[in-house]
Amino acid sequence: MSKLIIVESPTKIKTIKEHLGSDYEVLASMGHIRDLPAAKLNVDVKNDFEPKYAVIKGKEKLVKELKKAVQESDEVLLATDPDREGEAISWHLATLLDLDMDKACRVTFNEITKTGITSGIENPHKIDMDLVNAQQTRRILDRLVGYRLSPFVSQKIRRGLSAGRVQSVAVRLIVDREDEIRAFVPEEYWSLDAKFTAPSSRKVFKSAFTGDETGKIKITNKEQADDYLKRLDTSKYAVASVKKGTRKKQPAPPFITSTLQQDASRRLGFQTRRTMKVAQELYEGVEIKGMGTVGLITYMRTDSLRVSQEARDQAKDFITQTYGEQYLPDKERYFKTKNKAQDAHEAIRPTMISLTPAQAKESLTPDQFKLYNLIWQRFLASLMAACIQNTVRVEIKAVDEKDEFDTATKFCTFSTSGYTIKFDGFTTLYDVDTEDSEKGIILPELANNDALKLKEIVGNQHFTQPPARFTEASLVKELEENGVGRPSTYASIISTIISREYVVREAKTLKPTELGEATTNLLKSQFPKFVSTKFTAQMESFLDEVSEGKVEYIGVLHEFYDELEETLKKAKEEMQGVKIELEEDKTDIPCEKCGKLMVIKTGRFGKFLACPGYPDCKNTKPLIMETGALCPKCGGNVIQRKSKKGYVFFGCDNYPNCDFITWDQPTKELCPECNKNLFKRKSSLVCLNEGCGYEAKAPSKKKKADDGEEKSKDE
Repeated sequence: MSKLIIVESPTKIKTIKEHLGSDYEVLASMGHIRDLPAAKLNVDVKNDFEPKYAVIKGKEKLVKELKKAVQESDEVLLATDPDREGEAISWHLATLLDLDMDKACRVTFNEITKTGITSGIENPHKIDMDLVNAQQTRRILDRLVGYRLSPFVSQKIRRGLSAGRVQSVAVRLIVDREDEIRAFVPEEYWSLDAKFTAPSSRKVFKSAFTGDETGKIKITNKEQADDYLKRLDTSKYAVASVKKGTRKKQPAPPFITSTLQQDASRRLGFQTRRTMKVAQELYEGVEIKGMGTVGLITYMRTDSLRVSQEARDQAKDFITQTYGEQYLPDKERYFKTKNKAQDAHEAIRPTMISLTPAQAKESLTPDQFKLYNLIWQRFLASLMAACIQNTVRVEIKAVDEKDEFDTATKFCTFSTSGYTIKFDGFTTLYDVDTEDSEKGIILPELANNDALKLKEIVGNQHFTQPPARFTEASLVKELEENGVGRPSTYASIISTIISREYVVREAKTLKPTELGEATTNLLKSQFPKFVSTKFTAQMESFLDEVSEGKVEYIGVLHEFYDELEETLKKAKEEMQGVKIELEEDKTDIPCEKCGKLMVIKTGRFGKFLACPGYPDCKNTKPLIMETGALCPKCGGNVIQRKSKKGYVFFGCDNYPNCDFITWDQPTKELCPECNKNLFKRKSSLVCLNEGCGYEAKAPSKKKKADDGEEKSKDE
């Protein structure tokens, strides 16, 4: 009896075959097999939004092959990914392949291991039409927004623009943050920072001014700071109180999709798309030396914190054997999943705790190792004992040298705190707080009334800082907290808004472009509800209710579309004849046809040079971003280029005659050995001239003050 299993990705095939044997044939759909064709709306709004699906172009041959395989098989099982998208793909496959949907033809694998695959095969079920309808609703909503709003935005700003139900909200968050930064007015404040020594130790420790006899004080200008410094110039100091204690620091829960993306960004510098690509590889299976092909982690698209008891038991045994019983908590730790989270899958965890990252390293790519190590450590740490810290907080009193500490009516106060580790617990493996301001502050033994010797006291000027621009990690966190999108969509949202040039990466932050701001402001003025986080989150809640069978999806579509059409009609009337002009950057490059200085414009494929004399002169040409560096291979100019996915790289302008390209940033500094331009690679300057190999540490960005001291970050 031959059985056919159809999965989404071909990379799973080898792993599944190894565990199921020769009785099973495994084929892949290569992702979605049917979709709404892009040429038209292909949603019949007058007939309850009936979608008009078609086989995706280029997959006709694959469909024929799958149909033939179905005819030659005694049983067909659909094993697409265990989520809404996967359920929809199974439904499309069943429809195209004429499978009986009343039969239990659907199986799911939460992990691509022998246990996970066997469990899935032994528990087939019918296709869940509630999940399918939830996915269809999302797809139709996105198509309606795209095909109704995009032409309006294109007409009012520039041809080829698009608006998206979720992407436009993400851009709005970034634009709103930029507006906050522009509107921010810095406020001056001062700190008085002192250094003391105690009778019991020569070690100097720091303490900060907190207030005077009237209570806590905020120093707002230099005059106020100088007044306190003058007052403290003739003061004596003593310990007013010492408070000692202990505190427990609990581990973070295991990863869900959003927290994995955030931590991979912070710790590894991975962009969200890169994180999900590597996680997919770890889930689908990697060839491990001596073990065959193994799925190393559970399904990576989840917002559930549930962990199976089997995995808990494996982790408990590993912790006991590796670290000792003292590293187990007094009772098993459970994490509460958010109310709106889907609980179909476990949290992201390694499938085999016993396979340590060190053991798997030689079989993994560098990216796979880094991410597996992160997931493995986070999961294991989440089930370990808390870290116990000894804490101390010291209050210091300053009185005039003629007064007594106990009776003085005028005084100033200082405070300092720190901690030491009593028991490291889970932090021996994984610490959530990578930056802790108090960490490492070890205070000398101090007691009440101990006289202290002042070594130094200085006033430091500071200014309040504007809110930071979003990074990919903080944007993912903001989207999650506002209920915008779902974890599985965050990577594509960020990639889309960057590729369409609504947002650019600046260092590690996301900055809106002029195009992004103009589009957002237009949508905010005419479609405020549809680009609000509250409304978008509400739509996600409706989709959840559709997937749970609580709401009829056609009703959701009607309610959304009717309001969209009414708002669009009003916007067209209000903005009839209005065209939003984007500012153009002028250049000193003359037009070869009419002599006018060309301007930089942005089109659907990026920036280009155009003659300002349009429509009389329609001359355009590519914009070449010169770097000032020379090609180490042929001496041509190194220019900035951009890949199809929007990534910046550098290459020689003599291409294709010269094939020099690099991701490293060109500099104007010259190699001391061969006199070629150096390129910046992380924290180093390297020479890319073949055969040279010169490398040196890049100079620090920190500026030096006149007195030789490093300036503070606030300065």
